[in-house]
Amino acid sequence: VQLVESGGGLVQAGDSLRLSCGASGRTFDRYSMGWFRRAPGKEREFVAGISWNAGSTYYADSVKGRFTISRDTENTVILQMRSAKPEDTGIYYCAARRTFTASPFAGDYDYWGQGTQVTVSS
Repeated sequence: VQLVESGGGLVQAGDSLRLSCGASGRTFDRYSMGWFRRAPGKEREFVAGISWNAGSTYYADSVKGRFTISRDTENTVILQMRSAKPEDTGIYYCAARRTFTASPFAGDYDYWGQGTQVTVSS
């Protein structure tokens, strides 16, 4: 089982960025998915989550209204970032959880990707 993130990079404040997470090794249609990030010198934090049928989405207050999580296919999850801020800088990880509902707690997830770096300059 493998999760691979892509789409990270360097953008300016106010720009948009689209992160993608591709899963392989099994079908993830019965997995909820989440995005987390780790900013320099900080703990990993929840960013967004989506249920396995894409019927429910969840967001951290810091990104609500700016980020959108979606399932492009049963094995691909997208995090659309808009109005990026310097405080959005960090390594972004996607994760899969063998339950219907996503969770804001990293310990609840079963599989993780290696992460993709996002840097937002002011």
